[in-house]
Amino acid sequence: MNKYAYLRVSTKDQHMDRQILALEPYSIPEKNIFCDYQSGKDFDRPAYKRLMKKLKPGDLVIVKSIDRLGRNYDDILVQWQHITKEIKADILVLDMELLDTRKKADNLTGTLIADLVLQIFAYVAQTEREYIHQRQAEGIAAAKLKGKKLGRTPIKMPEGFEDICKLCNNGELTIRNAADSLGLSYSTFYRHYKAYIETKQFDSKCRHNGTLEEA
Repeated sequence: MNKYAYLRVSTKDQHMDRQILALEPYSIPEKNIFCDYQSGKDFDRPAYKRLMKKLKPGDLVIVKSIDRLGRNYDDILVQWQHITKEIKADILVLDMELLDTRKKADNLTGTLIADLVLQIFAYVAQTEREYIHQRQAEGIAAAKLKGKKLGRTPIKMPEGFEDICKLCNNGELTIRNAADSLGLSYSTFYRHYKAYIETKQFDSKCRHNGTLEEA
């Protein structure tokens, strides 16, 4: 049986000292320690991929905590099954004693216990994500009911904006000259000009179709 360790930090500015210190009691050869310096959002990581190619049945992978393996619990479940069921290696998570797939002294299979614990973690994580999204949606709905406008405060157009838009729409003034005359940047004026023209065209079409009352 070979022992391996997997370490991860999100950036090269962060240190792995705490993770390395936790591995000392396990006497893992330096060549068997795999380190990634990137986010745990997925498992597309060079060191992790090399580790997976090395693993053989009966080997042991040690990680300091489950979030060092990854951040997305759905993906962690897939990788956990790949390591323990397909490769038939073991996993030990140092910060969580129950996440240890090795067989226990009382003949209970560690894999079964660890699988159940991990499933609970995944469920809690997924439920929390859904709860956060629900609270965000409820907060937005409540703000709208109170008349609060969400997002960036719209820029108020200078006096004469509508007249300038009409001149542009009639081809009597260029967008660049129109923006300059109002003291706006080209992009700001053009964005609001397009919105103004589209709104007017929509209103005109609705009135023509009888879907808006005439003033």
